[in-house]
Amino acid sequence: MSGTEGPARSREKGRSRAAHPAAQEPVPGNTGVPAGKPAAGMITVPHPGGHAETGTAGRAFWSGAITIGLVNVPVQLHTMVRDRSFTFRLLHKEDGQPLRYDRVCTRDDKVVPWSETVRGYEVRKGEFLVFSPEELRAVAPESDRKIRLTKFVHYLSLDPMFFGTSYLLVPDRSEDAYSLFLSAIRKSGKAGVGTITMRTKEHPVVVHAYGGGLVATTLHYPDEVTQPAAYPQLRELKAPKDAELALAQRIVDELSGDFAIGEFHDRYREAILSLIEKKLAGEKIVYAEPHPEEAKELMEALKETISTLQKK
Repeated sequence: MSGTEGPARSREKGRSRAAHPAAQEPVPGNTGVPAGKPAAGMITVPHPGGHAETGTAGRAFWSGAITIGLVNVPVQLHTMVRDRSFTFRLLHKEDGQPLRYDRVCTRDDKVVPWSETVRGYEVRKGEFLVFSPEELRAVAPESDRKIRLTKFVHYLSLDPMFFGTSYLLVPDRSEDAYSLFLSAIRKSGKAGVGTITMRTKEHPVVVHAYGGGLVATTLHYPDEVTQPAAYPQLRELKAPKDAELALAQRIVDELSGDFAIGEFHDRYREAILSLIEKKLAGEKIVYAEPHPEEAKELMEALKETISTLQKK
């Protein structure tokens, strides 16, 4: 066992502790910066290139095979879903330079080099079990570069609440086998379920057809998803009044239609891009305090909503 003096304490002794290599504060928006001339007094920081909004065919980060019994379909795994959030760099206000994380010991407040770090698990507050790299390697799941499918299920029977991250599967010099497998699951309307090991975790996975290709979507384990019944407020809900329910159903009917993801736009991202363009042009930014809407009684709010929808 290894003891410490408790949780890490915040210290302000001149050390920078933001993200490494440069502190990042995620903000919903865009990863691109408009071209233009920096405004007066603006500190410029090199910005990594991003993917096009329509998505690009990047390099594979994993290669292996889908296995079903003795059948192998060699594939490559590609990133499919990208976070288009706008990322700010955290800078030193005094000189506009990026900050970085330092590994600071909570006991002696000294920066610790990587060579002196180990991994630990907190068993009691401030008390840790220390594990060597060899011990962790001994229990790590076997990574044999295979997506092992053991069952085929109806895709629509899967609970989307357990879906994790989706990856595009591309044939790795296996076009014939890939096309055969894709066609078979398309025709059956089913998806293959099994396991995949990535990094140090074995994930349940579902392989399904999407947009002319195969997609592997990792799944969460049951104990990673909190069920609504865990909350007493949801177990003890009272039935609504008939009049209120009737109005609520009318609102649902009035707003019913087909889903189209293209109808949605990241308005905050667009606002950030506009803000960047204005600052590059040297415009002064003025913040207007929003006025919160007055809360209404439920029945009044339902009636006003119906009235507004009928006017459209």
